[in-house]
Amino acid sequence: MIVILGAMDAEISEFLTDMDGRVLENWAGGICHHGKLDGHEVIVARSGVGKVMAAMTTQFLIGAYKPRALLFTGLAGSLRPNIRIGDTIIARDLVQHDIDTTVAGFPRGNIPYTPWRFIESDPAILAAASGFRSAEGIVHTGRICTGDQFITHREMASHSYLLGDLAGDAVEMEGAAVALVCAVHKVRFLVARTISDMADASAGVDFSSFLPRASRNSLALVRYLLPLIS
Repeated sequence: MIVILGAMDAEISEFLTDMDGRVLENWAGGICHHGKLDGHEVIVARSGVGKVMAAMTTQFLIGAYKPRALLFTGLAGSLRPNIRIGDTIIARDLVQHDIDTTVAGFPRGNIPYTPWRFIESDPAILAAASGFRSAEGIVHTGRICTGDQFITHREMASHSYLLGDLAGDAVEMEGAAVALVCAVHKVRFLVARTISDMADASAGVDFSSFLPRASRNSLALVRYLLPLIS
């Protein structure tokens, strides 16, 4: 079984439309959709927005279903001028950019007293995803920065670390939390995002209008991957 997650209903809507034999399964945090996509058994669920909700949902689904792999899809803001709206960013690795204990001597993004900083995607799934070609735009591989903030002004001095210390390529609010839970439990994972905005002053408008296109792009990527990783 493969688990497919998106933060919001709109990010998983295309999956639900195309699933066969879909059954709703309730749990304390929400609803899981259990069925088949192109003949492959999947669980599709909304994680909720932010790191805590995403980690909680991931922990529950791993415990309940023991998936062979977990795919997290949705939207992200670009941190690079060459990564444009409509492009896909596949995470080589992920980091929690809002963990900052540099005053205590830890690098930004490093969870204190642990080895966890840059969390790498499963190399086999990452290699498989490298062959995907999106109808929306260019497919990139890079570093996704995660934090409980909707970034709209990446040029501000307060966010300079995204491109500086962390060398990020895109920014969002759930991926690194999902990655950490998967890594601790040794569950293979991949996080892939469709770029909805340039993490600038127009981000809020771009984000809302782009959701349907992103969901379709996510579905295309997952359909490409399922035969390769199931």
